[in-house]
Amino acid sequence: MIYADHAATTALSQAAYEAMLPWFQERYGNPSTLYSLARDPRKAVIAARESIALAIGAQPSEIIFTSGGSESDNLAIKGVAFRYLGERKRFITSEIEHHAVLHAFDALGRYGFSADILPVNGKGIIGVDKLSKELNAETVLVSIMLANNEIGTIEPVQALAEAAHKNGTLFHTDAVQAVGHIPIDVKALGVDLLSASAHKFNGPKGIGFLYVRNGVVLEPLIHGGGQENGIRAGTENVAGIVGMAVALREHIDHMDEECKHLHILQKVLVDALRAADLDFIVNGSSNRIPGNISLSFANVSGEMLLHRLDLMGISVATGSACNSKEAEVSHVIRAIGVPPEYALGTIRISFGPENTVEDADKVALCLRKIICRDQ
Repeated sequence: MIYADHAATTALSQAAYEAMLPWFQERYGNPSTLYSLARDPRKAVIAARESIALAIGAQPSEIIFTSGGSESDNLAIKGVAFRYLGERKRFITSEIEHHAVLHAFDALGRYGFSADILPVNGKGIIGVDKLSKELNAETVLVSIMLANNEIGTIEPVQALAEAAHKNGTLFHTDAVQAVGHIPIDVKALGVDLLSASAHKFNGPKGIGFLYVRNGVVLEPLIHGGGQENGIRAGTENVAGIVGMAVALREHIDHMDEECKHLHILQKVLVDALRAADLDFIVNGSSNRIPGNISLSFANVSGEMLLHRLDLMGISVATGSACNSKEAEVSHVIRAIGVPPEYALGTIRISFGPENTVEDADKVALCLRKIICRDQ
C-alpha cells in the first residue's frame, strides 16, 4: 500500500507509541490528585508542556491541552466571543478556513455575533490590504489559518496579525497542518492564539493543544475542575499528552531533512504527470506545506480517481477528509476559482517522510493509466 493522505492523518510514531505505553497501566494515576501515584503522571504532563512550548517558542503556561484541532479552534473562537459578550461582536475570517472555524462562526450567529469572510486570490492567499480595510472598532478577533489543509498554501500570518494588532484586535491561526512541518515561532508570528493537533505529525488521535498568549483571557467551553489554568476542565489524557510531545519533538529534530525529501517527491510526481502530457492544474501557492499537492484534472471525476487508486493500493483524498462524503466541489476549490472542467477532477496527494521516490513515480503512473483509459 502507498499511503499518500498524510494531511488527513498520520501513523503513530514508534517512539511516541513506546512513550505512551506506561501511562495506560503501570502509571495510571490521575495527575490532578495529591497522593504519590499522581506524582509521575503530573511530572510527565509538566515535561510534555515544556517540550511543546519550546517547539513553538512559547512559555509552558501558554499551552492548553485539548482533544484536537477542532476543539482548539472552537475554544479560541468561542472563548474570545463569550469573554467579550456584550462588547465587540464582529469577527473576520477567510473563505478557505477549515469547517471547525467556519462552523464555529456560524454557531456564534445565534448569539448576535457576525463574521466577515475575506476572499482569497487564485493561489489561496489572503491579502493584508483586504484585511486592513475590513477591520474596525467592533472587530474582536481575526482567525486565518497558517496553512490550508486542501491546497497547502501558507498564508502571510505575520503580516496579517500585525494588521489586526494595529486595530487592537486579537489574532488566531489554525496551524493544524503546519505544526511539526514548518518552523513556527509564535512570538515571531505575532499570533495570540494557535491551534494544533497531534495526529497530523505522527502523534496520537484525540489530543491537541491551543497556544494562548499570556494576557489573553478566554471563557471556558468545558466547566468542571480547574485543569489547564481553569480554561479547559477534565482529567488530563496523560498518555496522549506524552505521545504528542514526543512526536512533535521528532518532527522538529528531523524537519530540514524531511522538508527536502518531500519537496523532491512533489517534483517527481508533478514532473512525471507533465511528461505524460496529462491536462491538469496544480492548485495553491508555490509556498506550500511540503508534500501537500492539490491537483485538478480536466474532465474526470476526482471521486473516480480516488476509488480507482484505492483499488491499486494507493490512498489519496478528493479534498479535506472532513468533506469526503460530499459529491461536490469543496469550498476551497470554489474559492480559488478552479475552472468547472477541472474542479470536479480534484484530488489531494499528501506525502509523508516514509514515502519514496518510487512511490511518487507509481502514483503518477497509476494516474496516467486511469485517465488515459477513460479518454
